[in-house]
Amino acid sequence: MMSQMEGGCPLDYNTITDLFLQRNMIREATAFLLDVLKPNLEEHAFLQTKVLEINLVTYPNVADAILANGMFSHYDRPRIAQLCEKAGLYLRALQHYAELPDIKRVIVNTHAIEPQALVEFFGTLSKEWALECMKDLLLVNLRGNLQIVVQAAKEYCEQLGVDACIKLFEQFKSYEGLYFFLGSYLSSSEDPDIHFKYIESAARTGQIKEVERVTRESNFYDAEKTKNFLMEAKLPDARPLINVCDRFGFVPDLTHYLYTNNMLRYIEGYVQKVNPGNAPLVVGQLLDDECPEDFIKGLILSVRSLLPVEPLVDECEKRNRLRLLTQFLEHLVSEGSQDVHVHNALGKIIIDSNNNPEHFLTTNPFYDSRVVGKYCEKRDPTLAVVAYRRGQCDEELINVTNKNSLFKLQARYVVERMDGDLWDKVLQPDNEYRRQFIDQVVSTALPESKSPEQVSAAVKAFMTADLPHELIELLEKIVLQNSAFSGNFNLQNLLILTAIKADSSRVMDYVNRLDNFDGPAVGEVAVEAQLYEEAFAIFKKFNLNVQAVDVLLDNIRSIERAEEFAFRVEEDAVWSQVAKAQLREGLVSEAIESFIRADDVTHFLDVIRAAEEANVYHDLVKYLLMVRQKAREPKVDSELIFAYAKIDRLSDIEEFILMPNVANLQNVGDRLYDEELYEAAKIIYAFISNWAKLAVTLVKLKQFQGAVDAARKANSAKTWKEVCFACVDAEEFRLAQICGLNIIIQRLMTWRK
Repeated sequence: MMSQMEGGCPLDYNTITDLFLQRNMIREATAFLLDVLKPNLEEHAFLQTKVLEINLVTYPNVADAILANGMFSHYDRPRIAQLCEKAGLYLRALQHYAELPDIKRVIVNTHAIEPQALVEFFGTLSKEWALECMKDLLLVNLRGNLQIVVQAAKEYCEQLGVDACIKLFEQFKSYEGLYFFLGSYLSSSEDPDIHFKYIESAARTGQIKEVERVTRESNFYDAEKTKNFLMEAKLPDARPLINVCDRFGFVPDLTHYLYTNNMLRYIEGYVQKVNPGNAPLVVGQLLDDECPEDFIKGLILSVRSLLPVEPLVDECEKRNRLRLLTQFLEHLVSEGSQDVHVHNALGKIIIDSNNNPEHFLTTNPFYDSRVVGKYCEKRDPTLAVVAYRRGQCDEELINVTNKNSLFKLQARYVVERMDGDLWDKVLQPDNEYRRQFIDQVVSTALPESKSPEQVSAAVKAFMTADLPHELIELLEKIVLQNSAFSGNFNLQNLLILTAIKADSSRVMDYVNRLDNFDGPAVGEVAVEAQLYEEAFAIFKKFNLNVQAVDVLLDNIRSIERAEEFAFRVEEDAVWSQVAKAQLREGLVSEAIESFIRADDVTHFLDVIRAAEEANVYHDLVKYLLMVRQKAREPKVDSELIFAYAKIDRLSDIEEFILMPNVANLQNVGDRLYDEELYEAAKIIYAFISNWAKLAVTLVKLKQFQGAVDAARKANSAKTWKEVCFACVDAEEFRLAQICGLNIIIQRLMTWRK
């Protein structure tokens, strides 16, 4: 039959189809149409629709297979959609409907739609339609359709938007949906809100282990928000809350929550197993919550050496509950702990309990002086000083003693420390407490000291600070009063020298009262400072008589006092200084007398010159006779002869020249002659047989006969002439004649030669 149709004129497919249908040959009509409609032409749209209609009414499975095969494209889709819906082929209906109300009406028939196919269908919808359909599914059967919606949300979350999906589940308060949806997305998200919502949904759905895991592993949830939620949720297991609070520093909040909810075993577990380092914070909060001390003590002892002492002490100290730690600290000490924080805390407890705290502060080698000292300041400043002294905490000790007017303790400490920088600090001009400090150093600290090094350091500090008046106070206290350093050589020196510099009115008193100082050096300084009377007193005190008389002569300029002093000490060197001064002042006779007392021959030239100028030959003779006993000088012997002549002691001259001497008699004779001391000259010339000079000298003496006799011995024409002329002038013609004859004889003898 088909062959006949194909060989003849074109067939009317619709007529043939009707023939089959009139005879109720549904299957044959279907087979025919499937065969002829294979080309899937647009002009066969009616027949494509028809074959689907007849099968959807009679054989829905066949229609479903035809649609599944996808061989037709031009049929009436709305019509087929309606028929699919009536036939219960809801998935095919969904695939053919193009309007949202239709889709929403059909899609709720999830009991008849394969879930995976439905999930895949959501991928064909727009974001808005998909969300609307998901909402309808949840509205119709929240519990039954939740897994399909969750699966669709997970599959298409990028297209739908995570926030939109979350909002959908939240709209229906479906924490289970949120939990399953966010669980797949969590590992790839860093959004704090996503992580929080996952924790929240897990908690509300009873997934405690998952809550514990995420709170322990995730780094992205909002800690504060999560903590607050978990506290409100009051889960039977506190581990999630412990994770959050431990990781993000909410330990006090955690402790308060656990304590108020009577979850003490979790407190113990946290401190002992999770984080012993946070035990101090736990203890602090328990104290705030007025937890029984026995529980807290037990908690502390259960951790013991794992517990950080310093923060624990801080927490207890802030609450004035340090004594709570007594047993714990004593236990650590008994185990040999040298931890500074342990000993600091124990020291604070001992101080608060007033259990012989000074013994602890001075003997315990392990505590921190600054920490414990600071603790003592408000309780007992003197104990603070003990602690600071032990640790040499200079600045802290100075501050606490200033603040509490403990200047005696401050002074003792500074003196004992012997530290130049510390001295410099307390002696600074801008230190408002400097005067009080100095008063205590002077009145107490140094007089008590037995250490020369301490005294030396203090004195040096006062000198460095340029405090001469205060230094005088200090030195007076330890030198003039009965102290261990009263006779100290250096301190006595320093006291006088400082007074010379700063307060000269005190110097004389010091000189009179002190005995063990450097007289020569101090005396020289006094001279330089023009303290002449003080210098004189110093030199006199130390039997430095030459220096003393020099002060009288050179500085005080009193020869009278110098002479009196020389009479008192009867010292050659002193008389010598006096003599020289008298000589300079023109007191020649006095000077000669002093030189004689001094037995000083070293200045004979000056004495001779001065005596001749002053015409004090009597004194000069005495001096030169003394000099001759010590020195054999031609000048001395010559001057002695001349002095004898000047005072007309001719017999002494005659006696002297007969004695051994080193006088230059010729020169002396000539000098005597020139000075018209002819009698003395006659003695000298006669002694040395200088007949020519003797002749002229006798002429001067008008001893003409003697002159002629001397001329005869001289036998010199010149001498004869001089004597001759003198005789003529004196009208001694007979003698002149003798001289003339001798002149002629001398002339004749000369011609003969």
